[in-house]
Amino acid sequence: MTQSNDTGRIQRIVIVGGGTAGWLAAGMLASKLPSSSKVSLIESPNVSTIGVGEGSWPSLRDTLIDIGIDEKAFITTCHASYKQGSSFVNWRKPSTDEHIYYHPFTVPTAYNELNIHACWQTLAKNDAYQDAFSLQAAMCKAGKAPKQENTPDYAHVLNYGYHFDATALANLLKQHCIEKRNVSYVQAHIGQVKNDDDGFISALVTDKGEEIAGDLFIDCSGQQGILIGKHFNVPWISVENTLINNRAVAIQVPYSDSDNAIASTTVATAQSTGWTWDIGLQHRRGVGLVYADGMISEAQATDTLLAHVSKRYDADKTACKVKDLRFSPGYREQFWVKNCLSLGMSSGFVEPLEASAIAMVELGLRMLCEAFPHNHQHMSTLSNRYNARFTYRWQRVIDFLKLHYVLSDREEPYWLAQRDPETIPDSLAELLDIWRYQSPSRLDFIENEEIFPSASYQYVLYGMGYETAMPATRLTHDSVVKAKDIRNKMQQMQQAYLNGLPSNRALLAQISAHFNKDDSYAAIGFR
Repeated sequence: MTQSNDTGRIQRIVIVGGGTAGWLAAGMLASKLPSSSKVSLIESPNVSTIGVGEGSWPSLRDTLIDIGIDEKAFITTCHASYKQGSSFVNWRKPSTDEHIYYHPFTVPTAYNELNIHACWQTLAKNDAYQDAFSLQAAMCKAGKAPKQENTPDYAHVLNYGYHFDATALANLLKQHCIEKRNVSYVQAHIGQVKNDDDGFISALVTDKGEEIAGDLFIDCSGQQGILIGKHFNVPWISVENTLINNRAVAIQVPYSDSDNAIASTTVATAQSTGWTWDIGLQHRRGVGLVYADGMISEAQATDTLLAHVSKRYDADKTACKVKDLRFSPGYREQFWVKNCLSLGMSSGFVEPLEASAIAMVELGLRMLCEAFPHNHQHMSTLSNRYNARFTYRWQRVIDFLKLHYVLSDREEPYWLAQRDPETIPDSLAELLDIWRYQSPSRLDFIENEEIFPSASYQYVLYGMGYETAMPATRLTHDSVVKAKDIRNKMQQMQQAYLNGLPSNRALLAQISAHFNKDDSYAAIGFR
């Protein structure tokens, strides 16, 4: 039994649940907090990570640096590949040619200095928006990696995140946290939650009778919400009336000799009854179909998924193991109650489009670490601010994801349901009206750390063919000169990038060649 904390300071942090969210929390807190703090993680012995292939934002690079993970070790151990954004196939009405647009991680050059939309329309209106002031979409089309072999760990030529095996990452973080960050690990079920006289959690009792006391409890127990949901009874705010998807079927697909390229983006392909993701790792692809169970059955969804996979891979359907994933799109009414903070799916989840789930975990951890509570009184103030900030963030995630659907002109029942005016949040409807006359900008998103910047909205809007009027004020001569200069330099750089950057597959093979597959985690390098 852990001794009580008589100082009143928040020194003992107890994390409930492993997986990506739990072990990221353990790694960040154990790395950031003073050595006098104690981080413990309790993990159920029979709850596994979904592991269908995950995508991250570039923010994961900073997170892994903070935790102390060597990038090449991470890439090798987790079969990771480079992700430079998302590409969207056929989200507009199907035709004889595929319609593809990109949402790259690199914002257009001089985005904060020029009206990029107006410059695009003035100087390059026949180019796709994504290509007018950025080279990243072109490099993604060419299958190029975002860096070279001699580029330092976590540095980049083009901004990037990762695709990775979620189960392998959880295992890597687990071993690192236990061996290098002194995280106390308990494998058990939670049998009882004890409160003090003020309603704060004082201790957890496992099914083995072990009592684990703490000052701050992090609920990473997934959809169960063991602490935030079952103990504190915080309601789940459903957004299924806005984002109608609530199911997915997923499959792991090996590469064939004729299908060996590793894509630089998460490929999101619109289907008549939903959309499929395709994530290329080093050793396999993770492919899934997201859909609404009120519109098709699981069997129909599985048939759609296998038909999509068979276009690139001649798989034996009887040998394919398809996972069924169920979720209720929404978020908690409160994320931090008393001394319990929820992260990951216990906090909120809408759907895998644009890979916001891990980013929300990272944002939550950064806000917690940068303003870590000293005591319960301080915690009360911080939790109010945290709850307000993350309610806003979830609402912005919902608006941004809904934007992808409402711009579609597909006419199948699924797509008509997705853009039913009754399902569009008032906040998004107002922005769409504004964007008829002015392009998305900092005036539309006023938080200092927006979950999606205005540039992301521009990539989606104009990738989907949305039309915005030219501004009422004219472009200055200096702006036009600067924009022309940027485009001239881009033309010069494009060939250099095409010649100098290796393919994703080639760079990942070079990195993996430096590590013996039989080496232990410790042998392949941690800081």
